[in-house]
Amino acid sequence: MTADAASERPGTRPAEGPGERPGVAAEGSGDCEVFRDDWGIPHLRAADALTLARAQGHATALDRAWQLETERHRVLGTSASHLGAEAVDWDRFVRRARIADTARRCFDRLAPQTAAWVTAYADGVNEGLAEGAAQAPEFAAVGLAPGRWEPWTPLGVWLSTHILFEGFPTKLWREEVARRLGEDRMTLFATDGPGTAGSNGWLLTGARTATGAPIVAGDPHRFIEDPGVYQQIRLACPEFDVVGLAVPGIPGIAHFGHTGHVAWAITNAMADYQDLYRERLRRTPDGGVEALGPDGWYRAHAHTETIEVAGAGPERVEVIETDRGPVIIGDVAEGSGPGPGEPAEGARPEPGEAADATFISLRHPPRVTGELGFDALPALLRARTVADVDTALDRWVEPVNVVLAADTAGDTLHRVAGHVPVRPYANRLRVVPAEDPAYAWREGESAPLPRTEVDGPGGIAVMANERGLASPLGVEFAPPHRARRIRELLGADTDWTSDAQAAVHTDTRLASSRRLLSLLAGAPGLGPAAERLRDRLLRWDRHMDADSTDATLYARLRTDVVHRLAAHPALRGVTGEDDPWRSAAYPALFRPWLAAVPRIGYALESLLTGGLLPYEDRLALVAASAEAVAVAAEETPPAPWGELHRLSPWQALPDLAPEGSDAEAIRPGVAGDHDCVLSTSSVPGVTDLFARGPAARYVWDLARREDSRWAVPFGASGVPGSAHHRDQTPLWVRGALAPVVTDWNLLHRTTPHRTSHRLEEAPAMTATAEPAVSAAPALRPAVHEQKIEGFGTVRLVPVDPAADAELLHGWVTEERARFWGMADHTREQVREIYEFVDSLPTHHAYLALRDGAPAALFQTYEPDADPVGECYDVQPGDFGVHLLIAPAEGEGAVRGYTESLLTAFIAYVFSDPAHLRVIVEPDARNEKALARMVRIGFELGPEIQKPEKTARLAFLTRTALGLA
Repeated sequence: MTADAASERPGTRPAEGPGERPGVAAEGSGDCEVFRDDWGIPHLRAADALTLARAQGHATALDRAWQLETERHRVLGTSASHLGAEAVDWDRFVRRARIADTARRCFDRLAPQTAAWVTAYADGVNEGLAEGAAQAPEFAAVGLAPGRWEPWTPLGVWLSTHILFEGFPTKLWREEVARRLGEDRMTLFATDGPGTAGSNGWLLTGARTATGAPIVAGDPHRFIEDPGVYQQIRLACPEFDVVGLAVPGIPGIAHFGHTGHVAWAITNAMADYQDLYRERLRRTPDGGVEALGPDGWYRAHAHTETIEVAGAGPERVEVIETDRGPVIIGDVAEGSGPGPGEPAEGARPEPGEAADATFISLRHPPRVTGELGFDALPALLRARTVADVDTALDRWVEPVNVVLAADTAGDTLHRVAGHVPVRPYANRLRVVPAEDPAYAWREGESAPLPRTEVDGPGGIAVMANERGLASPLGVEFAPPHRARRIRELLGADTDWTSDAQAAVHTDTRLASSRRLLSLLAGAPGLGPAAERLRDRLLRWDRHMDADSTDATLYARLRTDVVHRLAAHPALRGVTGEDDPWRSAAYPALFRPWLAAVPRIGYALESLLTGGLLPYEDRLALVAASAEAVAVAAEETPPAPWGELHRLSPWQALPDLAPEGSDAEAIRPGVAGDHDCVLSTSSVPGVTDLFARGPAARYVWDLARREDSRWAVPFGASGVPGSAHHRDQTPLWVRGALAPVVTDWNLLHRTTPHRTSHRLEEAPAMTATAEPAVSAAPALRPAVHEQKIEGFGTVRLVPVDPAADAELLHGWVTEERARFWGMADHTREQVREIYEFVDSLPTHHAYLALRDGAPAALFQTYEPDADPVGECYDVQPGDFGVHLLIAPAEGEGAVRGYTESLLTAFIAYVFSDPAHLRVIVEPDARNEKALARMVRIGFELGPEIQKPEKTARLAFLTRTALGLA
């Protein structure tokens, strides 16, 4: 079971779900404050989880309106309506794949609390889109008005973002290789190929850090988009306070987060969980479609949709779904097609025949199960331990990830999360026949998900898409170089700090160069120029640094070798005119996975190792490349690598990209290469530009969250011209990181909002004045805020007698609070007492909040203005306090609970230099309280008689605490 905020507040029962606290309806209304740090990163603080989700949607709409609308249209398959013909291929695919329909199905299966939470986020997006769109020039450029987000739209964004994430089109490539080069060559090019996504991630236990607490760090490698695919954000309410990297369009923080108690991060597990089936289809007399399954022909779902295209006529697309899944490749001919009872022409080609008319369906877990894993997201926000993260991730579905997590207690987690169906291994490799029951999924079963212990005495865990923990679940993995290099770097020290992680993030050693350079060293019969090139590259330190001309020279040699391999007779059949990407059998959308030269480039190391060419042929090929590159280098000396190796981010409207100096800002020259830890992945043999690389960097410090660090390629804002549109680019280029600010007093308050999350209403988030003191406790300005290691953040906020009367009445009338003297008071009497206290300039009442949740009542007074002053000799600097700890028998009680709160209270009192001595006066019968006071340094004084009780004085001086 995951911990939530209410269960951590002593004496309360666990809340039932997002935004549902005891006594608080999920459909209430609440306040939200919006802060930003110096980088424009939003920090949101709200009265409850639903209000916070709505505020997250609203803030994202203000910062990323164009990006959100781009994603919504990609879900619906309507991008071409304003982007034109270039977007038709995508629109056709997502309509055929039924992404929007799958999102609706998955939304309908959400737990009610999660559905309300996701709906609140979508409502917030709708409330902010008009204002956000007014700032974004892209809307005017294409004549687009923002549309409406449905409650299921965030699930659609998640699906469309990840539907190609695992690269199922690679199965088409393997199919073509097997058909053209032979079955034994099917996995010849197996490696981290085009279109896949990967990441670096690592965990250091306390044995490896300067603080003795864990550090979790890394960087996700994705296609880099402008605006960025990750959004730095902080989400705080009484139940949780989380910083992390959100995905715009998705509520919460899914992949990389730090709750103050536990931090987690993921990488792509490289698991295979999407299958392609070769279907046999035929047209029926009434225009319908039948498919052949294990039990014979049956009626398949079929309907037609229309894609509107800006600047061109509309296009019709037939959407067909068989029992395996939606048909994403192939069109059933109209009219001239086969007669009734006959298979469609080319529906299943004979072996060796071109696959130009095949029909291929896609089967993947969300479409089959109606589950996407969104119920894990609110549970992650509430996590306080690795056990909580582990439990939350049991609900994860897609994509399948490797996870690292650590908490402040030093516990760690290393596991795979997601859903992998159980089916034959052949399904992972290639397209399989739909009518053969041998290739069916085992209904209701999923593959066991591996887990392991973090590396014991070594104190290091690494995840870098290599063939490791997730090996039983996949086919192709990244080469081991990044993982090995990260382990090597981390193993060199046992005193790591957060700031020092940048040295790992930015490491540029290219271990995969070894094989090519070894062949170069042994290349026979080189001419003088080629010998000079050889000697130079053998002296090279193998670092792809931005200022290195040797790195450029190596890249030139690599490119030439790739081209010579592509021209070699051994690969005839998948190169040149026979390159599969030229085939009309497959939609153009899949061409990146079907192009031979990129496949050769990424698999170069393995192709040069053996299996394809004899050793002598490999030597000769590299020698020929060296001769050619040497001549060119003497004619045109290589420029520094960073001048050629530039970022080329994806933009929905590239025609609006700036020119001149602004163009440099989004296309900077950067160090690294695809097999470096700094994985800025160009396409060897095609271009030195790179579109895939670190889409963010993060360092989560479990000792002090404020020592955590992060950065993104551009900035917090997606609005061109904003001060925070691209202000992080210089940081990102040089590998520097911005601090994660956790002190609310160091943030800049923006216009606060009052929001409603009643689902039947959708009022706009309107600006109001500064929140009144009647705001929820977590939203009130604090007179003191202090982080207590191993306990949480304690904030002291003023009591609001009217708003807090119910809470206080519940506390003071419990049997355990009998010494407080209000056991028989009504709610109204309690309110009146605290209204009187509030009226006194010498007396003050505060709620103590632990991580936003009310944990104690703390009162202060000046003894010479209080009846207690008549019972002892008041000294200058005396300052009295009363303390009532909230019930501590609940699930959230922790060892040293009261002492931790007292630490904050005493720090607050003595923060005023005029206060020299703290006075308490517990009931003389309250032996437990008196013993606690003595333990923390109070000196017991005399008993005194008060009208309501016999009290025992106790004193704590600055001197006793060493503060004099």
